[in-house]
Amino acid sequence: MTAVKKYKAILTMVSAICISGFAQLSEAQEVPSDYQQVLKIVSKQGDYKANVLKVNIPRNDLHMKIADYSVPTAFGFGGWFAMTKGDGGDDVLMGDLVLTQDEVSPVMSALLDHGLEVTALHNHFFWDEPRVFFMHIHGHGKALDLVNQIKPAIDLIGQHKQVESGQASSAAQKESTLDTEKIAKIVSHSGDKSGPVYKITVGRDDLDVKEMGASINSRMGLNTWAAFVGSNEDAAVAGDIAMLESEVQPVLKTLRAHGLDVVAIHHHMLNSRPVIIFLHYWGRGSADKLATGFKSALDELGKGNKP
Repeated sequence: MTAVKKYKAILTMVSAICISGFAQLSEAQEVPSDYQQVLKIVSKQGDYKANVLKVNIPRNDLHMKIADYSVPTAFGFGGWFAMTKGDGGDDVLMGDLVLTQDEVSPVMSALLDHGLEVTALHNHFFWDEPRVFFMHIHGHGKALDLVNQIKPAIDLIGQHKQVESGQASSAAQKESTLDTEKIAKIVSHSGDKSGPVYKITVGRDDLDVKEMGASINSRMGLNTWAAFVGSNEDAAVAGDIAMLESEVQPVLKTLRAHGLDVVAIHHHMLNSRPVIIFLHYWGRGSADKLATGFKSALDELGKGNKP
């Protein structure tokens, strides 16, 4: 390579690095300044996509087992809250907090005392050790007011239990040999890996749900998902299905026909129109069988909205 070509190659590389750095900076600058403050106040990680700030509150401190089967946090124990702009500049807040039994009452009181609403409290699993519950929350107002309302509750999470050694995650990691491409092909939707967990999330884009002018989309909690862990021969699946009232019975029949356990049926949001019902399920078996069961339930959704 001549000196001139080397110089051009170096110049091209430097330019690419500069452009990449500028793109990352521009992306960071697109996050509203009040949302940047939200992340600082709660000292949590989050991201801003589809006009939604989503903040993660994973229960990494818990060593979870379902029916004596060790599972990692990403299998279904990642709490969160999200904000999006509505009419008039106010924000809508929604979230789902993962709580041990002894955290439920203190966290609920902290939320109510600071002006937020509790819209649901329920299980997602049977045979879970330790026993955990999921608390859905709601609020609207200015972003900085909302984060100061939720922070006292967040600060209570994880205070009643010693941090575990992480044996659950490492055990599941060794067993995770899933053929994720095959699962995605069966379900007709691709997913994301988080350690040993492969999670497929499907939004209900066929439904127009709004609050204060803000679209309640997949990132705000209006979605259906399935989390897979284990091996191709011995896998576990857990998930949540967002349904219209007319879809509940067909989905129930389909899940049971495929041997999947229904562990909870409930709402997550109050006063939503149309009414959205959420169903949690769990199953154990070959990955192919579990993925087929999930896909069959997924196919029951949106039939009334299709041409």
